[in-house]
Formats: sequence, structure tokens, C-alpha cells
Amino acid sequence: MTPFMDIIIVNWNSGGQLRDCLESITNANNQDSFKLNRVVVVDNASWDGSADGLEDLKLPLSIIRNTENRGFAAACNQGAKASVADYLLFLNPDTYLNDDSLAKPILLMEEDFSQQIGIIGIQLLDNNDEIARTCARFPTPGRFFSKMIGLDRLFPHIFPGHFMSDWDHRESREVDHVMGAFFLVRRFIFEELGGFDEQFFVYFEDLDFSLRARQAGWHCFYLAETKARHKGGGTSEKVKALRLFYSLQSRILYGYKHFGWWSATSLMLGTLLLEPLARLTLSAFRRSSGEIHETIKGYSILWGKLPLFLKSISEHGNP
Repeated sequence: MTPFMDIIIVNWNSGGQLRDCLESITNANNQDSFKLNRVVVVDNASWDGSADGLEDLKLPLSIIRNTENRGFAAACNQGAKASVADYLLFLNPDTYLNDDSLAKPILLMEEDFSQQIGIIGIQLLDNNDEIARTCARFPTPGRFFSKMIGLDRLFPHIFPGHFMSDWDHRESREVDHVMGAFFLVRRFIFEELGGFDEQFFVYFEDLDFSLRARQAGWHCFYLAETKARHKGGGTSEKVKALRLFYSLQSRILYGYKHFGWWSATSLMLGTLLLEPLARLTLSAFRRSSGEIHETIKGYSILWGKLPLFLKSISEHGNP
């Protein structure tokens, strides 16, 4: 039986990238190994018109228009709701697929020996046509702290970072986690795990899902035999301070969800007190006034949200 796939794309002011992404799906859909059931674009209150004028594309396309930015995790869950497909592909709008980017991972997932693979990602190329380091290890408190003070950059062989930058990503293998820019998952697993945790507005929601999938006995696989292009950063490049805030907030949320209370609290204190000093020192060394400004702005937002964090921790034990 031919498997069915739904593709979910969360859009927020992605400009012409969204249309380019959808056109690449049209080209990659000319395969016999799967049937594309739906392409769902969840638009998180974009103001740039990027989700308009897409009706001419030869795709089973539906567009959900939110009146406010609900965040990435919530919008993904919204797009996946009521799906009856065998597979869900969560795809960033700044990706551009090759002709076989959809067929090859589906064929692999359908093999008898791959039935314990729950999540799959493919090789992603950056703007310079270089292979991006998109696979990651599950973080530990120690890895977070080494990142805070730059030990993963100064001594990567002793303090390996979260992303597997020490590996060239040229061969296929099982990994802890693949980047959510191309995140193919069996639908029944997504439903059994309750989808993405909507506590995470953006960042770490895919990592949290990968960890929960592993704990439930499923494997994550990186397929190097097919590729897609991924710009990286996307529209978040325009709001770097806000991006920094959401990344740090999600890190703290992840810590309280998956680490013990003492480790999570130490992580939060290090994030609030230690890391901004390290970031500002590095920015000053680089003589980058822009980085200094964005760092101060991002941490100001985080500090402003601190009372809500502390209240939630005291009431529920989890932000």
C-alpha cells in the first residue's frame, strides 16, 4: 500500500521563501513511493503577505491563518491536527527540496529493518552549498555550561557541543536528534506523544520531542543520501534579540522538564548571570557594537520575564 504524507509548514513573514519552498514540493511530489495527502501552511499572523497568492500552485494546499503568533510548537500541532496520513513532515519555509528529498526518506521508513525508526532527517546544505551540521546530541547540564562559557568552542575535543560539529555529516547513521527544519515523523508516534510541547514557543520543541521519542523506544535517523537546501536563521535573523530571548527561555524550560531541580536551577542561574557576561566579553573582543546591543536587549527581555518563571516554578515545579 502506498503511504500517505502530510507536510506542515509554519510561516511567519518568510517573504518569497515560502513560495519557493512550496514550488520545490511540487517538483519533489512526482514520485510513486508515496502520496502527498495535504500541505498545510500555518501562518502565524504574518504582515508581509507571504501566505497570499499561493492558490495557483499544483498542491493539495490549505492555509490556516492565525490572528496572533501562536509560536512554532503550537502552530505545528495545529497543522497536524486531524491528519490521517502515515507520515508528518515538519518543514521550514526557508528550505528548498530536491526531487528525491521526500521519496528517499519515505522508502527507508517503509523498509522492514527500519520499523523502529520514528524520526528521520536528511542532509541540509547552507547558502554556500556546504553541508550544515544539523544533527545533535541530547544536552546535559554540563554541555549547557560548557556552551555558556565557550569551552565547546575553545576545547571541542574535551567539551563536545550540542551540535555534532565534529562529524562531517557525509554518511547516514542513527543520531540523538535531527534539526526540525526537515523533521519527518510517523504520525501515530506524534499522536501517542501528544505532539510538540507548546510550553516551547520556539526552539527546543523538536529536541524535547526527540528525547521523548527515544524514551518511548523509538530511534532517530540521519539520511545523507538525499539533500535539501536550508537558508538557516530565516525570518528570526530580523529579530535577533527576540530570537536570543526565546532560545534562552526554551533552554530553561527544557532544563526544568528533563533535569533534576538542582541542575535545572543552576542552569537557570548560569543562563541569567554567567552567560551574559561571557557573551558581552566576546562581543567586546570582536568590537561588535551590534552584538552587544542585541545581547543586552535579549537578556533584558529574559530578566523581565523572570517573575513569571519563578511563580510558575513555585506553583507547578515547571515553568
